[in-house]
Amino acid sequence: LSEVQGAGTQESLFCGAAEEVKKLKSQPTDQEMLVIYSPYKQAKVCLFIYLFIWTSKEDGTKAYIAKAEELKQKYGMQ
Repeated sequence: LSEVQGAGTQESLFCGAAEEVKKLKSQPTDQEMLVIYSPYKQAKVCLFIYLFIWTSKEDGTKAYIAKAEELKQKYGMQ
């Protein structure tokens, strides 16, 4: 049961982070957008890319949330 609850929490955090990235005061650099887009895409479609550092939807979700927090701190929110 705790795994199911944890998955719901991760999904909520992911959705919140995705919305917050859209509301940054300034546009992140192209490189930052590439870094955050990869785990976003992975989390959304659950791709398994062997040459990439994330190997599951959960890892991609966590990486996206962490990067979104970093960008919020760097650029601020509207």
